This record gives sequence, structure tokens and C-alpha cells, in this order.
Amino acid sequence: MPEGMLAIPDLAGKAVLVTGASTGIGAALVRAYARQGCRVGLHYNASKAPAEELAGAIRSDGGEVFLTQGDFSVSADVERVVEECAVHFGRLDGLVNNAGGMLGRVAYADMTDAQYDAVMNLNARSVITACRVALPWLKRNGGFIINTSSIAARNGAGGGAGLYGSAKAFVSNVTRGLAKEVVGHGIRVNAVAPGVIATPFHERYSSDEQMRAMVATIPQGRAGTAEDCVGAYLFLSSAAMSGYITGQIIEVNGGQLMP
Repeated sequence: MPEGMLAIPDLAGKAVLVTGASTGIGAALVRAYARQGCRVGLHYNASKAPAEELAGAIRSDGGEVFLTQGDFSVSADVERVVEECAVHFGRLDGLVNNAGGMLGRVAYADMTDAQYDAVMNLNARSVITACRVALPWLKRNGGFIINTSSIAARNGAGGGAGLYGSAKAFVSNVTRGLAKEVVGHGIRVNAVAPGVIATPFHERYSSDEQMRAMVATIPQGRAGTAEDCVGAYLFLSSAAMSGYITGQIIEVNGGQLMP
């Protein structure tokens, strides 16, 4: 366990699938769960080399990781990835729905049906599909689902990111609704909503000028890091730490949004 990282005993041995985990927040979560002694499913789509490198590093440290590929804009791939991971471990104790992406900046006025379908399928429908497949496994022993939402779900986004923000608002509300449906099975459903986090996401979709403008609105005076988000996910994963918390969205944004 790295210095400064809290050991969370009730996570050890849990089988946890993290989707969209080859880089950024997902990769940081895979490392964190592995350090807690979890058996980790590492899903990736196009970023095969970073995923394999991360898996190799975890195995070198004595951790257990299962690598699985799939395009989460395609429901059949989502179904296969979740089922493969659960079958591999023989159980599933946690699902972290982190796969997603903006897929470009497009104003609502310029949006096409194809762009709508692409963004909503990847960011919204995939979450419901993954949860649907995971639930029979999670119901066996209880467990947790953590969805990755976004600050854009509450502030409307901007600069052509509105549809992405709307998809994430959908995810936030699915979090609340599903939490009510499965609470009787001992399953807690929560979400983490990152703000401006310096990851490949913004390298891909945000210019330097856009990043500077966003950081200027953050009271802490900097963009966040993937590691800044990890604690919220681990907290929500642990029944010992958050057993009476469900249907909640934790905002991780340096004070940029204070709801």
C-alpha cells in the first residue's frame, strides 16, 4: 500500500469492473482498487497498449487484473464485457461505469441525429445496459454501482459540449432511480461528478484557451487530476464507510460548482 493511502479492509478480495479504464480517471481507479486488494476488471476500447501496460504493472505488483475490450457504443459489446468479467471472477461485487466521451464539440443548433445517437449510446445507454447485465451478479452478495457523471450535468456545459452534459444529466438521474429499485437487494448506486480534470479527455476536446478559461472559474485555482477523484470512488465502494449512502452524486471540482 503506497504511503498516504488508507487501507479499506472491506474492499479486499472484491471483484470490481471499471469500464473505460485504460487512461485518465479509469486507469487511476484500476490502480487504486488493485492496491486495496480487489480483483479488477479493466475494460478498454481503442487504447490497447496503455491498457496492457497498466495491467502488466498491476500484475508485477502482485495484483489480479482481467483485461477486456469492447466498444461501449454497441450494446452487445457492453453485455459481453460485463458478463466476461463476472464469469472470469465467478462473481461481481462492484461496477464502475466510467466509459464515455464527448465525441466532439457540436452546438445544439448544428446537431444531427447521428451525432445524438453516438453521444447518447456511448454515455447514457451503455450505463443502463451494463447495470442490467451486472445486476443478477450483484444481487448474489450485494454490492455497489458507481457511475461517472460530470459537472456538465448540472451547469449545462458550454462550447459545444451541451449534448455530452445532457447525457451525463441522464446518468445522474439513472443513478437516483436505479438506487431506489435495487436497494432491497443490498446494492448501493451512487455517482461521482468530476469537474475540470486534466486527463486525455480534455487533451482531445479542449483547447489551451478553453482550459485556461475553465480553470479561471475554479476557486482552488487549478484543474484536478485523476488521482483527485479516486477517494470519492473508494469511499462510495466501501460499505463500511458509506453503507447508508445511496442515490447520491459527489461533486469533485475544486469548488467550481457548489450546489
